[in-house]
Amino acid sequence: MAEGRIWRISGPLVIAEGMKGSMVYEVVEVGEERLIGEIIGLEGEKAIIQVYEDTTGLTLGEPVRGTGNPLVAELGPGLVGSIFDGIQRPLSELWHRVGDFVTRGVKLNALPRDRKWHFVPREGLDRVGPGDVLGHVEETPLVRHLIMVPPGVSGRLVRLAEEGDYTVEEEIARVEADGREEPITMLQRWPVRTPRPHARKLDPEIPMITGTRIIDYLFPIAKGGKGAIPGGFGTGKTVMQHQLTKWSDTQIKVYVGCGERGNEMADALHEYRRLQDPETGRPLLERSVFIANTSNMPVAARETSVFLGVTIGEYYRDMGYHALVVADSTSRWAEAMREISGRLEEMPGEEGFPAYLGSRLAEFYERAGRVVCQGSPEREGSLTITGAVSPPGADFSEPVTQNTLRYVRTLWALDVNLANQRHFPAISWLTSYSLYSEIVSGWWAENVGPEFPEFRAEAMRILQEEAELSEIVRLVGMEALPERDKLTLEIARMIREDFLRQNAFSEFDSYSPPRKTHLLMKLIMAFYRRAKELVEEGVPVSEIVKLPVRYRIARAKETDFREFDALYEELMREMEEEFSRLGGGS
Repeated sequence: MAEGRIWRISGPLVIAEGMKGSMVYEVVEVGEERLIGEIIGLEGEKAIIQVYEDTTGLTLGEPVRGTGNPLVAELGPGLVGSIFDGIQRPLSELWHRVGDFVTRGVKLNALPRDRKWHFVPREGLDRVGPGDVLGHVEETPLVRHLIMVPPGVSGRLVRLAEEGDYTVEEEIARVEADGREEPITMLQRWPVRTPRPHARKLDPEIPMITGTRIIDYLFPIAKGGKGAIPGGFGTGKTVMQHQLTKWSDTQIKVYVGCGERGNEMADALHEYRRLQDPETGRPLLERSVFIANTSNMPVAARETSVFLGVTIGEYYRDMGYHALVVADSTSRWAEAMREISGRLEEMPGEEGFPAYLGSRLAEFYERAGRVVCQGSPEREGSLTITGAVSPPGADFSEPVTQNTLRYVRTLWALDVNLANQRHFPAISWLTSYSLYSEIVSGWWAENVGPEFPEFRAEAMRILQEEAELSEIVRLVGMEALPERDKLTLEIARMIREDFLRQNAFSEFDSYSPPRKTHLLMKLIMAFYRRAKELVEEGVPVSEIVKLPVRYRIARAKETDFREFDALYEELMREMEEEFSRLGGGS
C-alpha cells in the first residue's frame, strides 16, 4: 500500500504526493489522527482525496496511508434498528464512547462483534453458489435475516455449522473450490459504489402502497421504481419522506438524512421509536435502518451516505424483501459535489455544478429495480428509491431537479401555493406525473376495485377542468357559469378537500389503505353522478351541496379504516334517500 505526504489542504479536499500505486476510490488514512478519506482522482504520483472528517488542524507533510481497499459497507445481522453516520459508524455506540460530539479519527465496527445470533442452518445442501441461502437468524421479530453465500463464491459445501449462537465473525460454513477452502461468516463486505448482482430484472408491475391517497390513486409508484419529490422551502418534503418510510408496504426501510438539519433527523428518530407497524403492531424501528449525515457533519460524507443506503437496501433485496431507500435530500449531496468540484478547480457546469452531476445521480437511481435474486431457493425482491430535491426558490428548472427528472419515472411536485393554503400533502395534481399508473392499474382493478382506471381518469379530468374554469371565474365570477360547470367546481373541491388533502398527524387519516382510498373515491363519484342527473333535471347546484350527506362524506376520511366498509354502505343508502327526496321535490 502506498504511503505519501500531505501536499495541499483545501477544506475537505486533500492532495497527497508520493502515492504511486494507489487506486481511484481507494480508502486512505490521512494525517497523524488517521482520518478516513477516499481517493477521487490521480495525477501522476499525486492523489486527490476527499476526507470524510473535519480537516481542521491538519498540516502539510503529515502522512497519508493507503489501505488498498475501496470504501465498503459491512452487511450482516445488526443493521436493522441501527443508526449510522455517513461512513457507517454506529452513532449510538459512538455516543457511549465519546459523548455528544463525534471526535475525529474515531473508528468503530459498524456491526457489533460480541453479540451472538442464533443461527438455524438450511438442510440438504451440497454444492452452493452466490446467493444460496445457508440458513437464517431472527434479526428482529419482523425481519428474518437470511445468511447467504457471498457473490463470487461457489463450490462444494465442506462444512455447515450446526444450529447455535454465533458472532458475525465466527465461521458458519466452508466452501471448497479449485483446491482451496473459503470460510464463510455472517459478515459480508461490499463496495458501496458497486451494484450488487442479481439473476435477472423484472418489470415493476406491483404498486408500492404508501397510504397517501394522492400518491396511491393518482400518481402511483411501483415496487422497484424511482421517484422524486421536488419542492421549495416549507412545502413538506421531509414530512412526505417520513410518511413514505413509515407506511409503505415494504419490509425494509432505509432512511438517509443527507445534509438535513439535525433537529429534523432527531424528530424522525424520536417518532420512529413510538410508531407501530400497521401490519403487525410491532415497533416500526424493527424494520428500519437510519443513516444520519446532518448538515453540520463533513460535506464529503454526503455522497457516501446515499450509496451506503442503497447498498444496504440491495442487501435486503437479495434476501427476497421489498426494500425502500429514502434520500432527504439529494440537493444537499449535489451541493457537496459542487463544493468539492470548486476546490478541485474543475470547469464548472450550469450554476456551478460539476459536469458529472447527471452521471452521479444516475448511479444512484439506476440501482432501483425489482429482481429475481441470485441463488436458491428462488426468491424475488425489490429496491424502490425516492429522493427529495430542494430547488432554490422552488425553481424546477435548476440543474439538480432537471437531471433527476431524466432518471425517475414518478414526479411528486410540491407546490408552494398549496402549502401556503395549508393543503397537505402539497403535491400539485397539475404538474406531477407517474409513468407507472398504467402498469399498476391492473393490480388495482384486480385486488381493490375494477372501477379504478375509470375513477382515476375521471378525477384527473375534473381537476384539469377546474383549473381551466378558475381562470373564467376570476374574470366573470362564479354566478355567470352554467350549472354544469358549477357542479364541476364543487366536485373538484370535494376531490381536493375530502380526498387529496390528508393529515399526516391524524390517528385515522395519516395512513389510508387501498380499500379505504378506493371506497372514498367511490363515494365522491357516486355523489357526482347522482348530482349530474339532478342538474340535468333543473335542480340548482346550490341545493345539492346543502345535502347533509355532502358534509358526512367530507368527514369520512377521519374514520378508522376497519370501520370504513360499514360507513360506506351507510353513506350510500343515505345518499340515495336524499337525492331521491330532492329529485322528487323538483
